[in-house]
Amino acid sequence: MKQMFTSLPTRLFLLFILFTIQSSYVHANPADGERVYDYFSRIARTGENASVFQQINNEPHNFNWNNAKTMEFEGNLRVLKIKDAGENNEKTTIVLIRKLTGEVFILYNPAKAGFDLDTLTDMSKNRLILKLNVLKGVVQGQEFIYAKLIGTPTQPLFDQIFKISIVLMLILIMIGMGMTLTMKEFALVFQSPRGIILGQFLQFGLMPVIAVLLGYVSGFQSEYPYIYVGIILIAVCPGGVVSNLMTHYAKGDLALSISITSFSTVLSLFFTPFLLSFYCKNVPEISIPVPAVALTITILVIIPLIVGMLIRKKWKNFAQKATPFFSALGIVTVLFIMVAGIISNMDKLSDITRYGLKFYFVVFLLTILGMILGGFFPKLFKINNFQARAISLETGLRNSALAMTLAILMQDQMGDFYSSMFVVSGIFGLLMFVSGLISIIAFKWVLPVTADETTSESDESDKSTFDPQPTKETIAYTKTS
Repeated sequence: MKQMFTSLPTRLFLLFILFTIQSSYVHANPADGERVYDYFSRIARTGENASVFQQINNEPHNFNWNNAKTMEFEGNLRVLKIKDAGENNEKTTIVLIRKLTGEVFILYNPAKAGFDLDTLTDMSKNRLILKLNVLKGVVQGQEFIYAKLIGTPTQPLFDQIFKISIVLMLILIMIGMGMTLTMKEFALVFQSPRGIILGQFLQFGLMPVIAVLLGYVSGFQSEYPYIYVGIILIAVCPGGVVSNLMTHYAKGDLALSISITSFSTVLSLFFTPFLLSFYCKNVPEISIPVPAVALTITILVIIPLIVGMLIRKKWKNFAQKATPFFSALGIVTVLFIMVAGIISNMDKLSDITRYGLKFYFVVFLLTILGMILGGFFPKLFKINNFQARAISLETGLRNSALAMTLAILMQDQMGDFYSSMFVVSGIFGLLMFVSGLISIIAFKWVLPVTADETTSESDESDKSTFDPQPTKETIAYTKTS
């Protein structure tokens, strides 16, 4: 297993290069669909010129639908309702269909096909296979494309399997993390609080601020708001198993790393939805479903973590033997979500205007700055290099599996047509392995560790707490670090 992990960063880097090269040879799709969507979503948000909705819904009555063309494709539904409107009808609501390649259609008279607005709103949460009659029409001097539903839209089999798979795999990862924990890990905050408290501050305080600054300086906040939201999303997620694995290979304080991860995972129930909403509230296009984010974290993270801890308490030997499997599963899951998700969203990555070199540079800068500042701040508080290595990696490496899962589950509901939140999380997941490898190499010079640091009194209380590998291996690596 060690040999597999040793070559993993190299494989991921090569995979990233492959995706970048492939994207550079494909031209971006026209932005007409995005323009249409922005036009109607602005009316829905502000209520200005609201009569357009009624006119848009009524005008197709006069069209000659005998000239309509039949089309079948994968896409998404969007139900836009005028803000603060008390009722759902053709005066206050418009339903859009977006083809994956970017074209936007106005859904005409869905009630005639047997679909009410509540049903369509529920359908909007998933990518769908749609069969339509399509016709161009002019309203208020603007040309739009209208569509009538033929039959019932269905969710693609791959999407169903993909969503179920990532949910199950993330749950298993969190159960595996819980199986490595006891209450001793949480008691460490009272025994050796500096490193753990500083770690939480850097994760939920500093990293989101870095993300906001990068989002504004790069212009993503105004140009591509969903990229901006994706940058914030990955920054407000807790640490994960990758940071623990990297700390192991960096010969840093592994127990401290796991304690920080454990605390940040629990605290993410509050901080992730709160900070995501707080830092995105000034983006007019964005509405964060805070309750949905909190509920998702509870179901996919908190409950499995508790289940894992209960398994550890009741069947300790089983939990210890199963730990290597779950450690490997964590890495495999990140790879699976990134590769499968990127392949299914390759049409988005081909948009080099949106996902160009600036995009990759900003995402890489987010993770590497987190590690640099995460290594610098501990020195201000006289925390030794052994612990500073762990804090640095915990700051720069996030739980990308959680971020990608949240992005996939939220993107349709939020109107993220280009899957920008997922793309940010996925590319971050790739680049954090590269930046982690760079940091591990750099630690030898910038954060050298002495034998005295690894055996200091403050660290002794930490070292008995967690083991991502079987106990003998951890003891061996600790003695040689």
